[in-house]
Amino acid sequence: MRIMAIRGVCLTINRLVFWMGASASVLMPLLALTVAFEVFSRYVLGAPTIWAYDVSLFLFGYIAALGGALAQQRKAHINVDVLYLSVSPRIKSLFNLFSYVLAMFFLAVVLKMSFGKFEEAIEFNYRRQSEWAPSMAHFWVMMMVACGVFILQYCSDLLQNVYFLLTGRDLLASPEEGSHGHYLPVGEDA
Repeated sequence: MRIMAIRGVCLTINRLVFWMGASASVLMPLLALTVAFEVFSRYVLGAPTIWAYDVSLFLFGYIAALGGALAQQRKAHINVDVLYLSVSPRIKSLFNLFSYVLAMFFLAVVLKMSFGKFEEAIEFNYRRQSEWAPSMAHFWVMMMVACGVFILQYCSDLLQNVYFLLTGRDLLASPEEGSHGHYLPVGEDA
């Protein structure tokens, strides 16, 4: 019963992270259109905008930060393959646990600092130093959300690795997959 609850928590986190990353990917065409409009406006019309550079920076930051947890879920982040690929799956899980704890600590620090920066941005009306000068508060909210979602994904990965260390089986593997399951949400295609 507890294993099913833990499995449910992991699947729920994985679904949340998947949809958050997929939602962030929708911003890519908006980023491309913003940059294309700025290039057209600057070089064809001879009238550059004051907002396109700031918008493109924010969009890129949103995409990168909000997509980070999905990249973790898909195991797309870099690894020291020379060492990692030469050890047993259980030792890999130990490596993972160590790196997840370090990453969660770092993300918790960034989350705390982002909250402080958000409070400052609201209190002192901090704005980006540009001609357009948009508020920075939204950026720090996005950083807090991104760090929170990333920490949730690491918690899911941590639970899965602890389960693997204790049982030798993948927590999220369906019965027909045996011990070579995947970490994608149930119903999602690879």
